[in-house]
Amino acid sequence: MFTGIILALGQIAAIQPRGGDCRLKISTGNLSMSDTALGDSIAVNGVCLTAVELGDHFFYADVSNETLSCTTLNTAKVGTQVNLELALLASGRLGGHIVSGHVDGIGKVVDKQADGRSIRYKFKAPDNLAKYISEKGSICINGISLTVNQVDGAYFSVNIVPHTLQETTLASTQVGDAVNLEVDILARYLERLMKGEAAAQCQTGVTEALLQSSGFIK
Repeated sequence: MFTGIILALGQIAAIQPRGGDCRLKISTGNLSMSDTALGDSIAVNGVCLTAVELGDHFFYADVSNETLSCTTLNTAKVGTQVNLELALLASGRLGGHIVSGHVDGIGKVVDKQADGRSIRYKFKAPDNLAKYISEKGSICINGISLTVNQVDGAYFSVNIVPHTLQETTLASTQVGDAVNLEVDILARYLERLMKGEAAAQCQTGVTEALLQSSGFIK
């Protein structure tokens, strides 16, 4: 588990094809690896990866076809800058929100405007994720815990303060770029719970009938 509070900027140092998928070498920049062990989870642009080899300023991680198919790691190149976060310690502060590192889909930057000293970004989420994004709720973008300012259908905006711009890859993110999105994990579980017994019948989506049977509407 993670918090969405980025600890360092890293870089894709090497991409090694491995039997149909790949192994990445990630340079960790100024991220301290002193208490990191083999098998630990590290979030790379919001994608939870397992460290299979460790060095003083790098680690290797295997990336499956499943991960490649649903995250922006599929288009990463040597030299691509990435946001890094070590797994949450139970003794630490939960500065962002609960983040699993399991990316739900890929969004796109559709607008970027100055707003005082901050930058306001507008994103387009995949249609199937729009229902999980709410005004003043939390969302994880490329591993960064952010607060949603406004929502309009599948479009939503966030305000990025100077500190976040300085410490993450958002400063170099441009209109048209793809980003990894992870919606609030509580929203996903709530949807499943609302289905009740129907969850075992492979029904998908929140319908009026489902809300009525669950007592949310009359």
